[in-house]
Amino acid sequence: MANTYFGFKEFMVYQEHCAMKVCTDACLFGAWLADKVQNGALGEIKSALDIGLGTGVLSLMLAQKCDAVIDGVEIDELTIRQALSNFRTSPWEKRLNVFHQTIQRFMPAQSYNLVFSNPPFFEQHLKSSDDKRNLALHSEELKLDELAASASRLLKPTGHFAVLLPYARTAEFIYIAGDHELSLHDAVTVKQTPAHQPFRSMLLFGKTQVSAPGSSTITIKEDDEYTAPFAMLLKDYYINL
Repeated sequence: MANTYFGFKEFMVYQEHCAMKVCTDACLFGAWLADKVQNGALGEIKSALDIGLGTGVLSLMLAQKCDAVIDGVEIDELTIRQALSNFRTSPWEKRLNVFHQTIQRFMPAQSYNLVFSNPPFFEQHLKSSDDKRNLALHSEELKLDELAASASRLLKPTGHFAVLLPYARTAEFIYIAGDHELSLHDAVTVKQTPAHQPFRSMLLFGKTQVSAPGSSTITIKEDDEYTAPFAMLLKDYYINL
């Protein structure tokens, strides 16, 4: 059984009511995105939107590194309560907001400098008997085309959209994003170890074109130790780094 909480250096994430628990690839994605924001690579970020809030871990990781107001959209009621609780016990409660809404119907008063998502991964795969886990893992409630369309609609003209996806769906999503006026700016392939094949992609899009999108690989572990690039990104979050 997964732990009911996950402790970071500056906040705690409780997750007993969330189908999808805190995982290494999501933490890497959050740290990678927060690093880009902190370093100014995405311009000034005053407002950000987390699509599919879950435990709230991505929003919390970002809040630790910037002063943006961060909104989160989530459709599961128990998950929302969990995220709210996690936000209220964090140092950044006043900048973190939760909306019980589908992203397709979400109509905020403003557009965002940054939209990010760790979305449901699977379409037309075998499901389990756990309805909450199905909702979190499968994308019948949020197909990738709808995700790209929503991100494009909610972004400012100079804004950026970041997404974590299975590596096998990278090319498909880049094509889908292009249909919604989102151009690839950076792509990072994630591997478990040097011996493993890639299993995740961290993708960054913008509404502006770039002549040569970034391309790199991060390996999580080598010889049973975290690699230097992984540790550098997670050192401000993981207690054991």
